[in-house]
Amino acid sequence: MNDFCYQKEFCSRLSQLRMNMGVSARDMSLSLGLSEGYVNKLENGKTLPSMKTFFTICDYFEITPQEFFDTGAAFPLEIKVAVQELSKMSMVQLERLVGIMKDMNHGK
Repeated sequence: MNDFCYQKEFCSRLSQLRMNMGVSARDMSLSLGLSEGYVNKLENGKTLPSMKTFFTICDYFEITPQEFFDTGAAFPLEIKVAVQELSKMSMVQLERLVGIMKDMNHGK
């Protein structure tokens, strides 16, 4: 994979996470303490963030850098919370829930 592909993947993922959160690029920029058009420039591939800004973006989404690049997880924060709640369940509860999840996924 070349640098352009990584940048394109970054831009796409940032946009996906932001839209899933239901926040505008302008509002996200301002929340991060950046210029109002900064996130838009990131999403359009016109600039790349510094490492410090990238970590700030991850903090904004309440995810790790690894979770940022896990494109298989559209809602990484929600998955993290679900796993935390799952870890509190008994084996019987987990088995029941897995059964429900399988039914829901196969009944799409």
